[in-house]
Amino acid sequence: MPLNFEKHAAKGNEFVNRLAARLGDEDNIDRAGRVLRCVLHTLRSRLTIEESFQLLAQLPMAIKALYVEGWQPMRSHVKLRTLNEFGKEVIRLDGLSAWRDFSNLEDALKGIEAVVKTMADYVSAGELHDIIAVLPEDMKDSFVVWSHTP
Repeated sequence: MPLNFEKHAAKGNEFVNRLAARLGDEDNIDRAGRVLRCVLHTLRSRLTIEESFQLLAQLPMAIKALYVEGWQPMRSHVKLRTLNEFGKEVIRLDGLSAWRDFSNLEDALKGIEAVVKTMADYVSAGELHDIIAVLPEDMKDSFVVWSHTP
């Protein structure tokens, strides 16, 4: 079976372009990529290995690579109990770029919302439901709303 890297790159670019549009910054693909990486890495720190693999199975190949970048699956989960803590972790992971990507926690929450909405375009409703089920109660309502709105 031949590999079609152009097809995989195109699907990944489509995902990032949709995310950039949802972020209201269509011309800033770099920002969309940084926001996506930070949100995915924060999310994977909350998921079990099994749930991560189920999510990975549905993401475009290029996005899978971003998800697993630097992953150490056997490390313990980050204890994020609230949506605000999730947002603060996203900002922390953005490191030195955080000042460009998020002016405050509200911007980080909007970024998380944009990523969840974009994931909903690619991941089945059942898989999103499984992911939401393992999140803390404070986060579930927001993720449910975001995953069902365009």
